[in-house]
Amino acid sequence: MAKIIIPTPLRKFTGNLAQVETAGSTIREALTDLATRHQDLRKHLLDEQGDLRSFIRIYLGDEDINQLEKSDTRVETNSVISIVPAIAGGKN
Repeated sequence: MAKIIIPTPLRKFTGNLAQVETAGSTIREALTDLATRHQDLRKHLLDEQGDLRSFIRIYLGDEDINQLEKSDTRVETNSVISIVPAIAGGKN
């Protein structure tokens, strides 16, 4: 099973788990599995159609999936997937 690294701000939606093993042969399937098992996390990752929200970045190893095949990127059993939420900021 692939491993998904949960960033600190989202851990409260996974019972404080820092990582979760997930099923799926693509990024989309792995994230859907994660969101199914942790329903409170779903709205933070996926939109109403089940697509990845635009402000979330996903990495497979060190590669941004947007540089690969996006949500259709293949996942191996030893893959490490990282979720990187956007950080708001700006000038005061």
